[in-house]
Amino acid sequence: MDKLILATITGYDRPGVTASLTRILAQHNAYILDIGQADIHSSLNLGILFQTTEETSGPILKEMLFKSYELNVKIRFKPITEDEYMQWVAQQGRNRYIITLVARKITAQMIAGVSEASAEQGLNIDDIKRLTGRISLREEENGPLASVEFSMRGTPRDEAELQRSFVELSAAHDVDISFQRESMYRRTRRLICFDMDSTLIQTEVIDELAERAGVGPQVREITERAMRGELDFTESFRERVALLKGLDVSVMQEVAESLPMTEGVERLMKVLKLVGFKIAILSGGFTFFGNYLKQKFGVDYVYANELEVGEDGKLTGRYLGDVVDGKRKAELLRLIAQVEGLDLRQTVAVGDGANDLPMLGLAGLGIAFHAKPKVKASAKQNINTVGLDGLLYFLGYKDSLLDI
Repeated sequence: MDKLILATITGYDRPGVTASLTRILAQHNAYILDIGQADIHSSLNLGILFQTTEETSGPILKEMLFKSYELNVKIRFKPITEDEYMQWVAQQGRNRYIITLVARKITAQMIAGVSEASAEQGLNIDDIKRLTGRISLREEENGPLASVEFSMRGTPRDEAELQRSFVELSAAHDVDISFQRESMYRRTRRLICFDMDSTLIQTEVIDELAERAGVGPQVREITERAMRGELDFTESFRERVALLKGLDVSVMQEVAESLPMTEGVERLMKVLKLVGFKIAILSGGFTFFGNYLKQKFGVDYVYANELEVGEDGKLTGRYLGDVVDGKRKAELLRLIAQVEGLDLRQTVAVGDGANDLPMLGLAGLGIAFHAKPKVKASAKQNINTVGLDGLLYFLGYKDSLLDI
């Protein structure tokens, strides 16, 4: 008769512990049904669920006990019934979710809040891992961000309520929380589409141009209302461009060279190119500045609006072609995905304004970045407390695996 036994090993970790104990199982032809190991500051936690026969179970336990004594680790054995094992197997088919925390510093309140909210919804923690580097006691030696990832199993009783809990936690504790369904597509995302103004750069270029044209206050007021969703984007765009009439086109280069880059954008772009992402800028701003960023970061696609320039080298107050509004951004995301041969679930979209909502909703992962209230309320994923490189952890990347 076969026996199922769970061995739990704890103690100081060093090379050879797992090898020595599994070698004993191998010598008795045991079958390993499950195995998991974690190491926290050289403290070992190893679990091995194995199947063996009635005759060999005694010698196995005896030899593993002696070996654990030699290795200076503790070992405990627990018999598992066939019914218990089959119940565990049945649970493996349940839904899995990934919850990612990103903050300047991870606190116990953040971990407790996420754990409690998840447990209340019937989710069970399978695994917790740190995505960022180890924390130094010297503050100046730590990186700019801290991130922890939970792997959860189960089906939330009310997913919308769970999302609301995470929004409240985020606001209360200055942490960004991503809640995603685990799937093949989460691990194979290959296209990312960015809004430009107030996302890749910390300004609205039309406002910068308006300042130099002497119409800054008027244009800023229209811009804010449009980004909040209070005005039709195309109409507001037409009004703002008209106010730029007479501005010398040479000013655009001056503005481009002084654009304030968003925190973390250089690090993010470097990693995205390193791992093979196609990068697109889909902007309601202007092609001139999108192309400037294309050269700077190696962006693959740029779609934005073209300002008309008169023969005198000055802006005419008009634009060429159709406006890249919210609807057009979503259409472009879909088109680029088709060109690249990607499923929409392999795409990511990042933006801050109301005109970004269509593409955020269409993409496999839509992230509102330091967004306007209406956008925050509508988006499933938000980054509000850290820089743009916080996105790397939402994508599941770990510092130790990347040259960052």
